[in-house]
Amino acid sequence: MKETKAEANSDILAELVVKGMQEKKASDIVVLNLKSLKNAVSDYFVIASASSDTQLDAIASSIEEEIYKATRQNPWQSEGRTNKEWVLLDYVDVVVHVFLKDKREFYALEELWGDAGIKRIEDA
Repeated sequence: MKETKAEANSDILAELVVKGMQEKKASDIVVLNLKSLKNAVSDYFVIASASSDTQLDAIASSIEEEIYKATRQNPWQSEGRTNKEWVLLDYVDVVVHVFLKDKREFYALEELWGDAGIKRIEDA
């Protein structure tokens, strides 16, 4: 099956997100591939943990910078910067979640999408 341009773009976006996360030492990076799931809200969820609210903000900013540098795209929506526990960056085809560690365990997003293809990125 041939990939569409939008799917190829979402692959690139997901890679840029991971790069932005790694720049600021995000931990437990997971890429959930939702493409094959019926009624999925996007192609990918990329999830990572931060150890402090300062790091959380730095990771989110790094992701935005990486994507803007490469594609000139800003997130369609950005939420959570004020409470500094869970930042969501919505690039439509790729949705990014950066959590403080305890909040990530509480929400357990990976478990909600149990049928998704899961790729764990090794910590640097």
